Formats: sequence, structure tokens, C-alpha cells
Amino acid sequence: MRLSSCLLQYFNEYLPQIKGTSEQSIKTYRQTFSLFLYFLGDFHSIKIKSLKIEHLSADAVLAFLHHLETHRKNIVQTRNNRLAVIKSLAKMIRFLHPDKKHIAETILNIPQKKAQKKIMGFLYPEEMLEVFKTVDLKKKEGVRDFTILHLLYDSGARATEIATLDLDYFDPRNETISVLGKGNRYRLINLWPRTASLITNYILNYRIDPIPVYGHRLFINQRKRELTRHGINKICRKYLAKALPPKRLIGMSPAHCFRHACAVNMLISGDSVSDIQNRLGHKSVESTMAYLHIDLSRKRDIQRKFLEYTKSKITHDKKIDELIDELIDWENNMETLTWLDSL
Repeated sequence: MRLSSCLLQYFNEYLPQIKGTSEQSIKTYRQTFSLFLYFLGDFHSIKIKSLKIEHLSADAVLAFLHHLETHRKNIVQTRNNRLAVIKSLAKMIRFLHPDKKHIAETILNIPQKKAQKKIMGFLYPEEMLEVFKTVDLKKKEGVRDFTILHLLYDSGARATEIATLDLDYFDPRNETISVLGKGNRYRLINLWPRTASLITNYILNYRIDPIPVYGHRLFINQRKRELTRHGINKICRKYLAKALPPKRLIGMSPAHCFRHACAVNMLISGDSVSDIQNRLGHKSVESTMAYLHIDLSRKRDIQRKFLEYTKSKITHDKKIDELIDELIDWENNMETLTWLDSL
């Protein structure tokens, strides 16, 4: 069986229909196989279209992983992610083509490579207030950015989850928002009063009228389109750079540091591990347990002050200047193959 036919079955049937994999994950898988097919063709010195399932040897996969680290300079985590994608194909082969089970098993037996864990980059409550202060609410995108920063910190949502929020996910009456996370799982999040009022104000007074096809999205960019994950990270990077010294930003993921900060804030508040797990949408509690190793004892006083901030609501005034003054006042006080793309 040709490998190309196997991949067509993988992308058209196995991932979307049998596993129910999200579109975003499928795009990521395509990128991996775009790189892998080029390498596999060179490894066996044959054309890509002539590759067969039998060419999926453990030696070939291991050589590809080594290539990622040495030639493409990928970190171990990226190398492991690529391996996980290839193993996903192996699982399909084992399931749908049992006569090729021995090939799949050799790939599935390849272990993940251990990596040194990075220091978790997060923001303390007083740093969050400094970040909020850097937003110029007089600029046309100011209120939108201000709202996004608050929502990131309050919800602990990922950048992709914020970018794909729909208008009807937000319930202003109950001050809740639904977030579609990994594995197509929704979770309902209770928002701080201030975050809820900011979202309401943004929708009523500052949200740009989007191109119709993006009319359902909550956050819209200046081109009247939906914000993307990269757009969210760009916004975060902009204000983090203004508020914090360069050394503090080393190793810190722009949007993800807000997510970590949310978990840290919940820990300081005394929330249980299961509550943090549910809010962040962690599939496994092991991911949540990492936050328990952080020393937070000296931050309780500033955290209490921050709680007062989150409980306050903004006053909806007819005059924009009055609203801006109120907000500012408060802050002062505180590479892919073409045919793969067509699948």
C-alpha cells in the first residue's frame, strides 16, 4: 500500500471521522508529515509518491527525529510532538490495516525523549497591574486589548481559545463565558465582575463591525477579521514589553504566562487543584500539579488588593472620555506540501 493512500485515509477518515480531531490539530499534523515525507523520500532515495507503508521503519523515524534536533534546531519538546503525530498514524495503521501491525508496533515502541523542564513563566498580581497600566485606552484598539488582557488572566484560557470565542459564548447576566478547549471540550467559566463588565462594554461600544463571515466572533482585529492566536500573542508581547524589564521576559510565553498567572492566583486564593484543573481545561491533573511547587507565601497581601480590583465594575457612561478617565484613574492607583494542504 502506498503511503500517500494511507495518509489520505488518515486525514480524510481517521482523524476527523473516527477520532473527531479538531481542525487546528489536523493542520499541525499536516505540517509534521510535510517535513517527514520530504525527509523519508531522501532517506530511502526515492520519490515521495513512490513511498510505501513499509518505508515507515523505526530507523527512518529515529533519523528524522535526529534531523529535527541537529539540522532544524528543534527543541526536545518539538521533537517529541512530531513523534507523537507519527505515532498517531501508526495507531491508525494498526487499527485499520492489521496485516501491517508489525510496522506500527515498531514505531509505537519508540520512546519519548526526556527533556529538561523550563522554569514556569508567570506574572505576579502586582506585575499584572503594571501590564494593565500600559494600555492606552484613548487608542481605538485600547479597550479591546484591555479586555483581552483581563480575560486571559481571569479565565486562564489559551490564546487559541480566546481567538475562537464567539459572541454567544458570553453570558453577561450570569457573568460567565464558555470556552472551547482541546479535544473539542467546552468548559464554563465564572468571570470576575470587572472582566464581565469590560466584555459587555467592549461589545456595546468598541467592537468593530466585522466582515460578515466573522460576525460571530467576539474579538475582531483592525482589518475587520477574527483575531488569531498569533494576534493574541502579539498583543500580549506588546504590553509585557512595556511593563516589565527585558530580563523578566526571558523564557516567558506571551499569552501563556497569563494562563500560568491565573493558576498561581487561584493557588494563593486557596482554590483546590481540581478547581484549577477545571478552569484551565487540563485533561490530566498531572499538568496542574506543577503549580504546587511554586513558593507564593510573600504574595498574599498584594493578591488581596487585586481581589478588590477584580470585584469592581466599570461604570457605563455615555461619554467615552469619562469612561477612559475612570479606567485610567483606577489603574494609576494600583513549509508544507501542496497536496497535503488540499486534503
